[in-house]
Amino acid sequence: MRLRTKPNALDTLLKNQDMVIFKPNEYKGKWNQHFNNTNPIYVELGTGKGKFIVENAKKSPNINFIGIDAKNEVLYMALKKALEEKELTNLALLPFNIENIEEVFDYDEVNRLFINFPDPWPKARHEKRRLTNIRFLQKYKNFLESNSLIILKTDNKPFFDYSLEEFKLADFKTISVTYDLKSEKDLANILTEYELKFMEKEVKINRLICTL
Repeated sequence: MRLRTKPNALDTLLKNQDMVIFKPNEYKGKWNQHFNNTNPIYVELGTGKGKFIVENAKKSPNINFIGIDAKNEVLYMALKKALEEKELTNLALLPFNIENIEEVFDYDEVNRLFINFPDPWPKARHEKRRLTNIRFLQKYKNFLESNSLIILKTDNKPFFDYSLEEFKLADFKTISVTYDLKSEKDLANILTEYELKFMEKEVKINRLICTL
């Protein structure tokens, strides 16, 4: 996805540092201090334009949500959505490279992890960049609480099948697998921007829910 340059994106993020955390490593092990409560912490990897995480934060005020994306332009759009909601105090946005995620969260600090429509990196030489590669899964295990969930959604069937095998290799336990999420009519499922567009085009969405 090629993004148009937004000259004011960084400035807007910098002006909202109560929600946008530029040095998240300073909060490792102390995220509940940032939110000023002991509520569960749910993290989305690759927040994109923010529809998913903002709607979740609005729907579940007793859960703290953290969205991570390395692109200022998309976090800018997520921030705009968040600012449209009044007193959305349970959301933090991190301009950060997921490659270094172990620097941000401490042992047992995260209660749920969402991986929504990540880049499938289809070429074999890019396998280690996939967010469901066992290299990343081992990092997630270091900060996920026991019995916490990881929820993966993607429209890419080969990537989904690959991910199923990687989760098995990393000793995650599968709870549910679906190759057509729309057909399940899951009313609790909150759509991302990609998901809404794909479903309108009758593209099947795959979802995996697993736990430690």
